[in-house]
Amino acid sequence: MTSTSVKNNLLPPGLVSNLQQVLLSRKVGEGDQSKEPAADSTQPSSSIAPPADADSVDADVDSSKPIVLVTNGDGIDAPGLTCLVEALVSQGLYSVHVCAPQSDKSVSGHSVTLRETVTVNSAEINGAIAYEVSGTPADCVSLALSGALFSWSKPLLVISGINRGSSCGHHKFYSGVVAGAREAMICGVPSLSVSLHWKKDESEESHFKDAVAVCLPLINAAVRDIEKGVFPKNCSLNIEIPTLPLSNKGFKLTKQSTWRSTPNWQAVSTNRYPAGHFMSNQQSLGIQLAQLGRDASAAGAARRLATQKKNVEIESTGAARKTESQRVKKFFRLEFLDKEQNDMDEELDFRAVESGFVSITPLSPSPIIELEIHTAASDWISSALLQQEQ
Repeated sequence: MTSTSVKNNLLPPGLVSNLQQVLLSRKVGEGDQSKEPAADSTQPSSSIAPPADADSVDADVDSSKPIVLVTNGDGIDAPGLTCLVEALVSQGLYSVHVCAPQSDKSVSGHSVTLRETVTVNSAEINGAIAYEVSGTPADCVSLALSGALFSWSKPLLVISGINRGSSCGHHKFYSGVVAGAREAMICGVPSLSVSLHWKKDESEESHFKDAVAVCLPLINAAVRDIEKGVFPKNCSLNIEIPTLPLSNKGFKLTKQSTWRSTPNWQAVSTNRYPAGHFMSNQQSLGIQLAQLGRDASAAGAARRLATQKKNVEIESTGAARKTESQRVKKFFRLEFLDKEQNDMDEELDFRAVESGFVSITPLSPSPIIELEIHTAASDWISSALLQQEQ
């Protein structure tokens, strides 16, 4: 095994101490791994075995129940996910598994984490097997469906939500909750994304429970019809629930609009975290250490560059490069501002939700929703609602 050392003359003493501890822990981990039987050489190098406790955790799962995987974009502690999981568990119909971001990733889009280690920790949600992941919603679903985390291969249904805020129109491209469902769709697993049209000074935390009550019949219908093989193929359904869920006017099949809030970039002070932004001591320390590492790397690179330049004759007559102190540095923050839309087409998602309907929009892997997919979704929704009334 090749040893790795840290040269003390290149880094601050405190950082050196931290790095040495990390390297030591890695060596200990490698030593433990060396005692285990060698992996099958026929397995792909990227494959990851389920965690040691996965089998013991899944041993309590009733294999006769359909597996439902829940994720979201707001983070595993968000009330929308908590209310949804509690309702699914209380029915006793499903084996509920959760794999969700450990922090808010609501506008992460369909980004994934590459070339960085993703941390997974078990989480406590009564009646469900749950993990929190340091990555994005797309990471969570991809990991859950990979076979590396859970002992099962694929769930019957993936539900992403309930999101705090609208995912209508072009917000679907930004939305982490939609990305979670879309990742499942790409992997061939039926999926739903659910959002609550949150409005300041109108919405309350209790509305998440109301939103669950509204969408739960659709979820049950989806599971039933997936098992029968009659659920719409090759699409994901994005469900948008109006601000006052229990006062909704019914369900409406809609089309994705081009609506989005207005992006508003504001110049801010040099303070990296403006007033109103609070972090825990752990988060703050982590950010400081990360910045320290970046500064140390930058300092080392600058020294190496300076050493190389000592023996290089500068012939250019152009302007000398500005020093760090001469560079202009500015800070900006992005916010989205709501704006009125003049389009009155009730078939569009945002207009239907604003009018008090529960909007259901089929999303396809293709940029253009094919007519047959739209028709299949329409037929299924009509059949599901009809069975609820009977």
